[in-house]
Amino acid sequence: MRTLANTEIESCQEEIEKLKHQIAGLLIQREEADDNDLIVEVTAGVGGQEAMLFTAEVFDMYQHYASHKNWSFDILEYYPSDLGGLRHATASVGGLEAYKNLKFEGGVHRVQRVPRTEKQGRIHTSTMTIAILPQPSEINLVINPKDLRIETKRASGAGGQHVNTTDSAVRIVHIPTGVVSECQQERSQIKNKEKAMQVLRAKLYSMKLEEETNKRYNARKIQIGTKGRSEKIRTYNFPQDRVTDHRIGMSLHNIEGFMLGEELLDEMIQSLSDYADYESLMDIISESSSEDL
Repeated sequence: MRTLANTEIESCQEEIEKLKHQIAGLLIQREEADDNDLIVEVTAGVGGQEAMLFTAEVFDMYQHYASHKNWSFDILEYYPSDLGGLRHATASVGGLEAYKNLKFEGGVHRVQRVPRTEKQGRIHTSTMTIAILPQPSEINLVINPKDLRIETKRASGAGGQHVNTTDSAVRIVHIPTGVVSECQQERSQIKNKEKAMQVLRAKLYSMKLEEETNKRYNARKIQIGTKGRSEKIRTYNFPQDRVTDHRIGMSLHNIEGFMLGEELLDEMIQSLSDYADYESLMDIISESSSEDL
């Protein structure tokens, strides 16, 4: 009888946990863009060539993560450095709850390690920045063509005769906001215009969401849906084989495994999502308590 009772207790506890998650899911308001695709934008920061090398590694990590989640990953811009690093890149990511999973990855990522070019074995600190921009649907955002200034020019950088003979690069300016989007990735001016427009729409939609979100969640530690460009959110410490997310105080070991963009990155992302849900519930409880008073 005791064994039967213990088994029943365990079963009831599991059911209680499931019900708790279901209740939390019903209480927590989903973000407007949670089901949207997104654009991930990476930019090398402080640290010269080492920052660019790290930026390339992080970009590859997210590409592998997209593959791990069975998402699409379409590179829109890619500006490499001389030593195999990456100055700046953007990619369109699409799939089930892509933005919901990646929306907390935006911000400053810091790496601490001995660079390949360091001859005396000193540890350097470098940074790179990530922006996560949800892609709007036609319903979410309407852009007046009269508000756009579209310019074409010859592409710069590697590309041989194509670069010197065709005006394929496209630059689009949204006049009311001053937001700019450029693309020279493709040989076709039409394709570059499409990709530049895709990035521009995502930037404008992100600005709209950020404005609405800040009004609703101004006191939160994790800002849902913001780019967080100025905030240092994560440190990759290679000598200690440790990745730390400073927003939730979580550390994972095995950097090599983390950079594969599979289970360890997924674990970190899920922890951030759980913490954001917890904050949402605390907001709801706090608001309910205030109303009762």
